[in-house]
Amino acid sequence: MNFLIYFESFKIKTKRRKIMRRSLVLFLCAASTLNAFGHGDDSHFPNQQDVQVKTTLVSGNVYMLQGRGGNVGALTGPEGILIVDDDYKAISTKLAAALKELGSEKPRFVLNTHWHADHTEGNEFFGKDSTIIAHINVRKRMSQSNILFGNTIPASPVQAWPVITYEDSITIHFDGEDIKAVHYPNGHTDGDTVVFFPKANVVHLGDDFFVGRFPFVDLESGGSVQGLINNVGSLIAKIPADAKLIPGHGAISTMDDLKAYHQMLLETSKIVTDGMKKKKTLDELKKAGFPEKFKAAGSGFIKTEQWIETIYKSYSKK
Repeated sequence: MNFLIYFESFKIKTKRRKIMRRSLVLFLCAASTLNAFGHGDDSHFPNQQDVQVKTTLVSGNVYMLQGRGGNVGALTGPEGILIVDDDYKAISTKLAAALKELGSEKPRFVLNTHWHADHTEGNEFFGKDSTIIAHINVRKRMSQSNILFGNTIPASPVQAWPVITYEDSITIHFDGEDIKAVHYPNGHTDGDTVVFFPKANVVHLGDDFFVGRFPFVDLESGGSVQGLINNVGSLIAKIPADAKLIPGHGAISTMDDLKAYHQMLLETSKIVTDGMKKKKTLDELKKAGFPEKFKAAGSGFIKTEQWIETIYKSYSKK
């Protein structure tokens, strides 16, 4: 009797341990997915102390700062600092220290290119001293829960919400620049903004531009592949040929880089949509893949199969 009780107890404990291990694996997978794509809250990761903020002069008095999340743009001058995006809150103090080296740790203005946490989570820190500006859909999404990678992302704290919003564009006259923030609809998300620094001849494109890599198109936040293609095409027609570009992720780029990115979007989307017209299934399209020349593009956040699925789902929407 005692042996049977012990044996049943052992089975229950073993089963519980298996469940706990499975739960831990699922949690770590979910967390690493969010972090790998650079769009989830990564404050629970233990290695924040290892993150270093790198500052690079782009042109004139515009800089790019790189930490853990999306690229941060910074305009410096006698009136203070304006930044474009502000990374994760876990590295806000390091970002502030890097900004202090440029003139002030407290930006006068923060412009958000879209709502994802790797571009806006620092709002909670910088919002105490800075005026946060973004497209109206950014405020809307930050003030509510959202679905991202199948997970529910809670609303951001109130102090992180943009306090000035716009629908089409806004111009900020600051530090001798006429900074123009322009909404490009339904590309990466439904609230994307591209920021132009005309005097410095610099453009911050946010996540409408992933250098040399397949992009993340957030279909659940109103993004679309065709919208992204259209937006990038419009930007190519508008931006000066010699402009310096700050992408959402990756190195400082040129118009040639943006044109190559646009061509990749056109070609890969056509491969998938042509297959869809032939009634090929998603699995068949994934198995067929893309030509070898696109192999490097699938080595970033979004792998080849994920990009194929995004295109398929985007063009399947009615």
